Amino acid sequence: MTVTEYVIPLGKNARKRHRHETDRGKVTGFTVQLEVYVNDQWREVIRYDSAHGFAHIDRYYLDGRKVKKELNLKLNEALTLADEDIKENWKAYQKAFLEGK
Repeated sequence: MTVTEYVIPLGKNARKRHRHETDRGKVTGFTVQLEVYVNDQWREVIRYDSAHGFAHIDRYYLDGRKVKKELNLKLNEALTLADEDIKENWKAYQKAFLEGK
C-alpha cells in the first residue's frame, strides 16, 4: 500500500489537506478537505472522504453543524472530484462558511 499526503496553501487563511491510499494503483481510501483558519484554529469546511466504507462529502458550518451526503462514485472518481471541486470553489466555500451559510 502507498500513502500520499500533502497540504497546499490556497490563500489567506485557507488550505487543502489531501491524503489517499493506493494498492497496486487502485485507490483504497482517501480524505481531501478544505480548512479555514478562524478564531485561532484550523476548521474543516468541506471534507470528501471514504470513511464509513463509502465515498461521501461532509459540509461543516461555523456553528458546529455538519451535513453528510453520499457520493455514488467509485473511490478514484470521488478523489478526482474532491481535488477539482476544492481547487475551483474554495473561495466560495470559505466565504459561505465564514458568513454562516
